[in-house]
Amino acid sequence: MDYKVKELAELSGVSPRTLRYYDQIGLLKPEKNRENGYRLYQSKQVDRLQQILFYRRLGLSLENIKEILDAPDFDRQRSLEKHLSALLQQQEELGLLIKNVKQTLRSLKGEIIMSDKEKFEGFKRELIQQNNDRYGQEVADRYGREALEESNRKVAGMSPEQWQKQQDLSEEILQLLAQAMEDGDPSCDTAQKAADLHRQWLCMFWKDGLYSKQAHRGMGDMYVADPRFTDYYDSRLGQGSARFLRDAIEIYTK
Repeated sequence: MDYKVKELAELSGVSPRTLRYYDQIGLLKPEKNRENGYRLYQSKQVDRLQQILFYRRLGLSLENIKEILDAPDFDRQRSLEKHLSALLQQQEELGLLIKNVKQTLRSLKGEIIMSDKEKFEGFKRELIQQNNDRYGQEVADRYGREALEESNRKVAGMSPEQWQKQQDLSEEILQLLAQAMEDGDPSCDTAQKAADLHRQWLCMFWKDGLYSKQAHRGMGDMYVADPRFTDYYDSRLGQGSARFLRDAIEIYTK
């Protein structure tokens, strides 16, 4: 069956404006009917839109999605199998969080006693899975599979105090970076303190003995080279934040 823009929008829940934008950037282009000149979405485009929405749900950028779908070796069945695996993982994470909330409610009602460790289990498992999905392959390639697995074990074994400490460190790093960026000098005391706290934060996750100045600089370089890391800092502190932190780490590790 063929669909006009409005018809496909109603079918898929995607706005006509979004479909036109996908057309504009070459991500999803309708076919041109030779008889009447209308531009219509056919079965091929409907399947591609479904695939786009799957990837968007997993957090991929439109640029990455286009690159994947246009690859000569793209296999739709294999892609759907990967989607299913990722969704099942998300289902497991969501199940843990739901269980955590239910237990917390029961604890508040006095029905059970919930240990401090249990209060954070769902969050830790979610963090481990998110990090594996987003950065696991890069970490394994750079530092080895054993280092990745050890990092996961450290997160899973964090006490409530350690969990809170890593969150506090992360927040303080951002606050110090924001202050240092006002001066614009990555060598200032505030920026260097942020770099030192960043070292402490990394060591809470990394395998014991893995830290080195070279490895720390490598992380700084990755923050600039990898858009996912860059977006994390730039979206919180403004354009150039990831580069500023990289420069501060460069100076700190000399």
